[in-house]
Amino acid sequence: MLRRRIAGAALAAILTTALAACGADTSSTAPGGETPAPPQTTSTGTSTTSTQTSPSVPDQLKFTAQTVDGQSFSGDSLAGKKAVLWFWAPWCPKCRAEAPRVAAAAQATSGKVTFVGVAAQDALPAMKKFVTDYKVSGFTHLADLDAAIWTRFGVTQQPAYAFIGPDGKIDVVKQQLSESALTERVNALTAA
Repeated sequence: MLRRRIAGAALAAILTTALAACGADTSSTAPGGETPAPPQTTSTGTSTTSTQTSPSVPDQLKFTAQTVDGQSFSGDSLAGKKAVLWFWAPWCPKCRAEAPRVAAAAQATSGKVTFVGVAAQDALPAMKKFVTDYKVSGFTHLADLDAAIWTRFGVTQQPAYAFIGPDGKIDVVKQQLSESALTERVNALTAA
């Protein structure tokens, strides 16, 4: 039995080397295009293969940006999480009016739902001032100076929201939400 395993491993190594020399892709992928997890050794010395896979990243989350504080942010960090993107502009009266309820929803679901503000249609100093003046510093805000993230989500006016489920489903709402509507949508995320 041990000789068969050794012979099989040697044959696999030879085939992999031969295929690589011909320019073939030798990476191992599971059905669905995902790379399987490497075998892990248990405390008893037996080998197991994990069936857990990392969450797939929806195309809309494949972006990088700077926060209003100048930090790097990667949209794919939200993959597999419950998240809310809030699209706002510093000069927008509707955004100013809903800032307290967005801040309250973020605080009430801290650790369960990740909130991210996406500011556009103004300059960085105005975005920073909005975050401070309207007391929404309890969560991350992106400085979408060229509105690339807004465009990625199909947002053309503010306020708007993107509700992201852990399964990668994204529901974009292109309007202001009342306190009860926001609470209902956030509660639906936490129940997922």
